[in-house]
Amino acid sequence: MFFKRFYDEWLAQASYLIGCAATGEAIVVDPARVIAPYLDAAAAEGLTITAVTETHIHADFLSGLRELAAATGATAYVSGSGPEEWQYRFRTDPGVVTMADRHRIAIGNVSLEAVHTPGHTPEHMSFLVTDGAVASEPMGLLSGDFVFVGDVGRPDLLEKAAKIADTAEAGARTLFQSLRWFRSLPDHLQLWPGHGAGSACGKGLSAMPQSTVGYERRFNWALGIEDETEFVRQVILGQPEPPRYFGLMKVMNREGPPILHSLPAPKLATVHEIEALVTGGALLVDTRPTATFAAGHAPGAMNVPFGRSFTTYAGSLLPYDRDLIFLLGEPSAANVEALVAGSVSIGLDRVRAVVGPELLSAFEGKGVTLGTIAQLEARSLAGADGRRVVDVRNRSEWETGHIPGSILLPLSELPDRLDELSPGDDFVLVCQTGSRSAVAASLLKARGRRQVANLSGGFAAWIAGGGAVERA
Repeated sequence: MFFKRFYDEWLAQASYLIGCAATGEAIVVDPARVIAPYLDAAAAEGLTITAVTETHIHADFLSGLRELAAATGATAYVSGSGPEEWQYRFRTDPGVVTMADRHRIAIGNVSLEAVHTPGHTPEHMSFLVTDGAVASEPMGLLSGDFVFVGDVGRPDLLEKAAKIADTAEAGARTLFQSLRWFRSLPDHLQLWPGHGAGSACGKGLSAMPQSTVGYERRFNWALGIEDETEFVRQVILGQPEPPRYFGLMKVMNREGPPILHSLPAPKLATVHEIEALVTGGALLVDTRPTATFAAGHAPGAMNVPFGRSFTTYAGSLLPYDRDLIFLLGEPSAANVEALVAGSVSIGLDRVRAVVGPELLSAFEGKGVTLGTIAQLEARSLAGADGRRVVDVRNRSEWETGHIPGSILLPLSELPDRLDELSPGDDFVLVCQTGSRSAVAASLLKARGRRQVANLSGGFAAWIAGGGAVERA
């Protein structure tokens, strides 16, 4: 059996290519939307991708299941379990097979047995993997977002992200029952989860890429709770606000994401072309570091730093109904490719152009005054009156302590709650360390709030400087 794990650092998302060396067939589980890595790996091993499947309707990225099936002619296998409202809308399309509990997918001598493991989502499937060439019993479990290393999938996303009322507690109780099945599995089974540390699909995921059932049974907090009521309380407690785009991803993945066939190819645009695109409604997104952006940026631009948090910030703050222009500190071919891949992975397909920092020099040459964002020290804030302090952290962070008099507007909610921030007010943005708030400050400036500052060092600097703390 051939087995290869793929991992997207920006999404903290894992997918898997599994093949049978004897027959040359292969399957991809939980594919990302950028499919070239799977095609290249399969070709290198002399494998043909004949099947593609996924564990559930994802919320944190746009699925590559349809994209990969279209490119290879592979059969697409999707869950048929769960309520009608969360069934795949494309499940009756040609080439799509709907799986019930205990459905088996044969890939030569390798088999994947789908097991309905609801809780994170109602339709969730996990896959028991058996290498039939050497064994008659499973060697591991592809657990998707059911069980992670050190954690379990959060059951509240339908309620928090998709706005389906009163589903969090019901999902938690269902998850508790699914974990009873997991406890019955033999200790030696390998555990291959769908996410690692940094994913918002849980609250305490380990960075370890895999584990075993026996290890998780001993050390995973969720498997150590025998009382259902206590489990429900703890699994819901402290879950972070999901990024704003999660709800959209759920709907798009249920309906069937658009098939790209090829990735967008944005042009390296001239200053004149950029000006024409902006006049036509495109948004300029500056991907340089927050400190660089704060020191000087094009008026009206937003700051989404090019790094591991890019997809979280972009999906939370950028519009899906406008063309996008990205300013890169170094618009190399590799950086543009990574930028496009990150954008389309969360459905931001309207990437029209890229430009380098020479745009700013050209603007200055035309007499345009570059925008700036003030960086306020904690000691200066302590003595300042008339400023509205806006805390963009998660509620769980806020509840443990915040600056007295500040208001909570989590970053994921900020674009939909800007009406609560009067354009005439003087704002100071704060988060834990100053990074999220710097991005939030750029949104406020782009949306017409002129007096905006970022608290340098964030709430941590406030505490270190002896600032007063208020608790919820």
